Amino acid sequence: MKSGKINVKTENIFPIIKKFLYSDHDIFIRELISNAVDATQKLNTLVKSGVAQVELGDTTIEVIVNKDDKTLRVIDKGIGMTEEEVLKYINQIAFSSAEEFLEKYKGADSASIIGHFGLGFYSAFMVAKEVEIITKSYIADAPAVRWTCDGSPRYKMEQHDKTERGTEIILHISEEDEQFLNEDKIVGLLHKYCRFLPVPIRCGNEKYWDKPEGEEKSIELERPRIINNTNPLWKQAPSGLTQEDYLKFYRELYPMSFEEPLFQIHLNVDYPFNLTGILYFPKVKNQLEMQKNKVQLYCNQVFITDQLEGIIPEFMQLLHGVIDSPDIPLNVSRSYLQSDTAVKKISSHITKKVADKLEEMFNNNREDFEQKWDDIKVFIQYGAVTDEKFYDRIKSFYLLKNIDGKYFTFDEYKTHIETLQKDKEGNLIYLYAADVDAQHVYINAAKERGYDVLWFDGFLDTHFINMLEQKLEKVRFTRVDADIIDKLIEKDDVQVSKLSEEETKQLKEIFDNSVEKEKFTVKIEPLNETDLPIMLTRNEFMRRYQDMEKLSGQKSFYSAFDHYTLVVNGNHELANQLLHEIDTEKQAILTKQLVDLALLSQNLLTGEKLSEFVKRSVGLLRE
Repeated sequence: MKSGKINVKTENIFPIIKKFLYSDHDIFIRELISNAVDATQKLNTLVKSGVAQVELGDTTIEVIVNKDDKTLRVIDKGIGMTEEEVLKYINQIAFSSAEEFLEKYKGADSASIIGHFGLGFYSAFMVAKEVEIITKSYIADAPAVRWTCDGSPRYKMEQHDKTERGTEIILHISEEDEQFLNEDKIVGLLHKYCRFLPVPIRCGNEKYWDKPEGEEKSIELERPRIINNTNPLWKQAPSGLTQEDYLKFYRELYPMSFEEPLFQIHLNVDYPFNLTGILYFPKVKNQLEMQKNKVQLYCNQVFITDQLEGIIPEFMQLLHGVIDSPDIPLNVSRSYLQSDTAVKKISSHITKKVADKLEEMFNNNREDFEQKWDDIKVFIQYGAVTDEKFYDRIKSFYLLKNIDGKYFTFDEYKTHIETLQKDKEGNLIYLYAADVDAQHVYINAAKERGYDVLWFDGFLDTHFINMLEQKLEKVRFTRVDADIIDKLIEKDDVQVSKLSEEETKQLKEIFDNSVEKEKFTVKIEPLNETDLPIMLTRNEFMRRYQDMEKLSGQKSFYSAFDHYTLVVNGNHELANQLLHEIDTEKQAILTKQLVDLALLSQNLLTGEKLSEFVKRSVGLLRE
């Protein structure tokens, strides 16, 4: 048996770094700025601890784009490097100076140090044909150093006459990447990746209009363009913030948003992991607005991604805001998340904090919570349907709304209806309407019997109802137009038919001849004399199945199965009139008129058939 050490050569590493390590070449600017911030933060740490006896001065990081010599410079005034440190940290790929720094200065604020893998500097070779480093250590007697490399394993290093502390990275941009010599593009990338870093970043100048004292007109001026907000709101203590502070920060995050959020949750966790952030609740309209780029993930204020599958549950991607954590495991290029048990724990904790906030709002100001309910119901339903633990957390304050605009918790609603809306088998029947105008006739029939009707007009309601029937004991949901009201809530006492068995059969034949048998089933029912003479109902199971298919976009046998039940009130005087009508032609006209009235009430009478109905109605009025 032999053993030994695998020899990884830089000749093999460079092509991998240049082509495969980073999926997006834009990331090079994030990595170089992060290194510059690290260098500045390290110096801050040394000064605060008394190790470095230097004046910090202005530590603004500068980014300079020069189209003439085709260079891009990143200049910091941080800790700098000695010749030995350049050899150690630059020439040894993947040796992280940040990790060694924290080990050396234990007790330093690790959250302020960004670097981890030590590979970020080499991302520069994705866009540069040559890279220079000119650096001067904070140690006064250490000479400055100039290091150059053309992307091959060979480098040159020599002393330099630089006198100011810090590091300057000079990228000689390759021909195929000259897009990065456009200052506006660089500003856009800095704004994307670096706009909340803790050290000021400047890139060129910006123009603005001002009216100096004593002048009659405003004049155009220039000032340094500072890219970033060094103290974003999520890093501040919630106790010192106002609602206007949160709204102002929301506008900073989403300057193109025309609607303000309903409320927000400020995350601030330091055990068992570090996590800060602000999650905003937008008005979730009656559709699933899955804007997956609205919650942004940061690591020590460095933007990582807005594709948060895995870090937060899918339903929370309806929210807006920021999550920042140094404990979220990232891949080696810090471009996306790695699967890890820590991710699941963080995800669960965020879910819990959101549920806690909602419960707090319900308990502290129910009236205000009810006013917000219609705007957040879709979010809560989506969470409850897809996350068992979230349902368990919200079930005590989930609100049901009836057509009169009153809100009930599950327990409150059970108490509200249990004396009347219980069928002969002991099941509570939760009646609901999806369209108050279209189902007005059925709602009236229910209310005449003292029943309450819920208002379910959301596109997730069908899924939510199916789930609730599994969760709530002896409860059945049914839409008011699924059958005649006395069939929906069956009691022991039933209406007696005024028709004989032969007359019932005869009346059914009359209506069978006036409908398309493949679309309608005719039923003769003994209803109250005051009830409508004819109604259309639709099977609850079939309608629910079709609603879910529409949402999922999938089609099956049920998609084309559009079937209705035509319920004829056998106790109504018009039923008796039809049975005893001698003129068969007039009988057919009246029957067709009744059928069309039922169709019209459900918006199912259109086109040529609607025109025929109008013409027939005019004729009947003339008689």
